Amino acid sequence: MKFEYKQCIVIRLDLHLSKGKLAAQAAHAAVSACEKAKPSIRSAWKAEGQKKVVLAVDDLDELFELEAEAKRFGLPSAMIEDAGLTEVPPGTITALGIGPAKNEELDKLTGNLKLL
Repeated sequence: MKFEYKQCIVIRLDLHLSKGKLAAQAAHAAVSACEKAKPSIRSAWKAEGQKKVVLAVDDLDELFELEAEAKRFGLPSAMIEDAGLTEVPPGTITALGIGPAKNEELDKLTGNLKLL
């Protein structure tokens, strides 16, 4: 099967989140960004199995740059701000969800990022 759609979840490395916290933030980003996608794209992505890629940026500045580019490209995105109940202070931005969208659209934006 050829996958046409995917979702990218981008995590900040400078926060040094535990595996559990990272997983929770990635899940928040995935759900929040998915809710912003057009229904037809969301349905096609779900039918393909909901492909996701988890990527990393070094810091908050990179995450903001990526969000700005996603908006410029018209891609659904969601910045995640933590409530601060466990590992990070309230209001800490931890992750960014982008998509679902066509693979080639996301690759233009995230193709140079490292896999987490």
